[in-house]
Amino acid sequence: MQIHNNISLKPYNTFGIDAHAKHFATVSNIEELTSVLQLKTYPNKLILGGGSNMLLTKDFDGLALHINLKGIAIVSEDDTSVIVEAQAGENWHEFVLWCLKQDFGGLENLSLIPGNVGTTPIQNIGAYGIEIKDTFESCDGISLNTFETKTFTKLECKFGYRNSIFKQDYKGQYIITSVRFKLTKKNHKLNINYGTIANELETKGIKNPTIQDISKAVIAIRESKLPNPKDIGNSGSFFKNPVIEKSQFNQLIKNFPDMPNYPVSEQNVKVPAGWLIEKAGFKGKTFGEYGVHKNQALVLVNYGNAKGSDILKLSKLIQKTIERLFNISIEAEVNIL
Repeated sequence: MQIHNNISLKPYNTFGIDAHAKHFATVSNIEELTSVLQLKTYPNKLILGGGSNMLLTKDFDGLALHINLKGIAIVSEDDTSVIVEAQAGENWHEFVLWCLKQDFGGLENLSLIPGNVGTTPIQNIGAYGIEIKDTFESCDGISLNTFETKTFTKLECKFGYRNSIFKQDYKGQYIITSVRFKLTKKNHKLNINYGTIANELETKGIKNPTIQDISKAVIAIRESKLPNPKDIGNSGSFFKNPVIEKSQFNQLIKNFPDMPNYPVSEQNVKVPAGWLIEKAGFKGKTFGEYGVHKNQALVLVNYGNAKGSDILKLSKLIQKTIERLFNISIEAEVNIL
């Protein structure tokens, strides 16, 4: 492992922001990671995974650590289920495809989500009616204070909507090194009722879909709506879908009868942030080098050489506008650094 100086982080964040790290290192095993964490020469550290859930608004005056731990293994299995462990540096979509190749079910709705395996529990990533917590078994993390490894169960992770203990009580205290998932080997539980999956399958003439069919449908839907970060810099969905009280929704629906909604409980309703942003007139709007994607209002994009501070400014303008028009607060899903 080598420590480099003044390295551009553009290749390490999907927004393609050209911020620089004063120092930079890639770690490929637990021994290297434990060793570099204990270096007192670099008290400030920035942990980089797939770089898909972050917006860099300035240079980093410390040591940026790129977590490149690799490996996928079957931990245990029986006739109906299997526990699979993936190291934190594995690309998420490639891991999903590996599971599908083995005919392991549970992750197919989460196909083509950018990023690496290690960040998935932190964010409790989700799409098309499925979240990480639905298949999560446990994960290992190294403490930045004691440098010891701890295993976290599903209960200990305190998963919520795009949330976990790693974004709350333990924020900035652990580096996830591996994640284990409990997946089905047969009698897969299919989820095709969220979004347009059923329509996509119907268009393809598929009446009895497999988990592989669902994955392909999700990929097709995502590719039609979301820009590839390799082509246009972005971090996927920039904002969380807000959850509001049903009483507030009942008032809003009088003025906005076409407002989509998804009941969360008897008291609360989830409203699509993308719909709110589009209704506010931001969809497809450009501001020089940055803007809001033409096909998906949830996605803020870097068209070339935008600064992270530019995109942050746009996000705040959107938030203020949504607050003014709908009296709804929308929260950024990405980490802003």
